Amino acid sequence: MFENREILIVTKHKKEKVISPLISKHLKAKTSVATHFDTDLLGTFCGEIERIEDPIATLRMKCKKGLEGTDFKISIASEGSFGAHPYIFFAPFSEEYMMLYDAENNMEFIVKEATTNTNFANSTIQLEEELLQFARKIDFPSHGLILRISAPTNQIEKGIRNEKTLVKTFHEFKKNANSVQIETDMRAMHNPTRMEVIKKLTFKLIQKINSKCTKCLAPGFEIVTMQKGLPCVFCNFPTESTLKAIKQCQSCMHEEEIWYPNNKKFEEPMYCNYCNP
Repeated sequence: MFENREILIVTKHKKEKVISPLISKHLKAKTSVATHFDTDLLGTFCGEIERIEDPIATLRMKCKKGLEGTDFKISIASEGSFGAHPYIFFAPFSEEYMMLYDAENNMEFIVKEATTNTNFANSTIQLEEELLQFARKIDFPSHGLILRISAPTNQIEKGIRNEKTLVKTFHEFKKNANSVQIETDMRAMHNPTRMEVIKKLTFKLIQKINSKCTKCLAPGFEIVTMQKGLPCVFCNFPTESTLKAIKQCQSCMHEEEIWYPNNKKFEEPMYCNYCNP
């Protein structure tokens, strides 16, 4: 479907380094990078511009706005969110979304990667020793850092990848404030860990596109829901584990049931609410 078609990668943070080679190889498409649209206008990690919409809506705007004023009909973009893990105490958490939008065929393909594989962190520091300790923890200088102070002056320095610059900036900021805020720079070109997640997500996108509907052969035939109820091997009582998955085509809406998607027909008693309440 995308062979020899031109795809615009909407980014200003060098994501094309991992996206472009994979798209070219596996979808046989031609890729270019958007240079006319500033994706930071939809929100920045540092908060200078607040992201108003949720990640999916922001991603959709990014893909569509990237196409405006160009001859391209297809775009790819990704959008990341970072914070504390919703269930694991003190663990950082990353959610990365990617979309391929085909305006010509009015189709969009969205994939998501949720992971603890992130160095996202921030802290308020007062001493150079704390500065260097934080830097070591987040794999500096291969991963960039941001320093900032809010009051009495608003100052920020992004993309710090050199220890001399880091220490110098810290002491300059300390002249104007009692403490300095330090945080990981989560922009892709300054964060190899995030770049690896984007690479993994690109594979997911390709896999989704290459999954064709068994009825109409349209791309994007994917699992949309998982149904619980896998029986316990001891009492046969339905458990919370997955019994079947439902695949659906976004073009013709054809559905198929995939029984036992985790390759097991029974669950162990330890996961049964009847045997192990």
